[in-house]
Amino acid sequence: MDKGHKAGIDGDQWAQCVRDHGWLWNAAAGKAAATLILAHGAGAPMDSDWMSDMAARLAAQGVNVLRFEFPYMAQRRLDGGRRPPNPAPKLLECWREVYAQVRRHVTGPLAIGGKSMGGRMASLVADEIGARGLVCLGYPFHPPGKPETLRVKHLEALRTPTLIVQGTRDALGTREEVEGYTLSPAIRLVWLEDGDHSFKPRVSSGHTEKGHLAAAVEAVAGFIGSAIG
Repeated sequence: MDKGHKAGIDGDQWAQCVRDHGWLWNAAAGKAAATLILAHGAGAPMDSDWMSDMAARLAAQGVNVLRFEFPYMAQRRLDGGRRPPNPAPKLLECWREVYAQVRRHVTGPLAIGGKSMGGRMASLVADEIGARGLVCLGYPFHPPGKPETLRVKHLEALRTPTLIVQGTRDALGTREEVEGYTLSPAIRLVWLEDGDHSFKPRVSSGHTEKGHLAAAVEAVAGFIGSAIG
């Protein structure tokens, strides 16, 4: 595990903290603009190919990335059994605990966010914990097939500077749907044309998954560098 390059991370103590908690750490290449705590989605762990690729890409663009797992996913890792996500209060408490632990060791700018559910849970605690910024990669505006069950009420008054990167045909919130919602002026949306919930476009669209992932990373790194760092 590499140590963080940014002044404000306490080196060996931080490395020990990461090991003790079983987290994953991608140190920025060169001086980091900020550190992003990145949570996984409902169905895949912190070391899924998608999460690992995103963390590595962001680190290459000057963002430290810390990944952790919610209790249900950590238990899956121990016994191999599949289980649903913990109830929201448990997920939110996990976010608070992780943020507090990281904050003890990282004195520089600290943002939170995640893929799908991980980003949604982060958005529910961002104002409360005082995060410098929020990054949501594929926000689940509603459950699949249930556009009437919205998860946007708290987004109307969100104060934390926020970036949501969303595919235009995301089944959990298409561009047409999201443009009809009332969202806080603190929220910036970046749309990936024809992207699905993981930003993958159809071949016929003329866009590529690689291109969309690169665009997502560029948007996040730019947001963190200008709005947070």
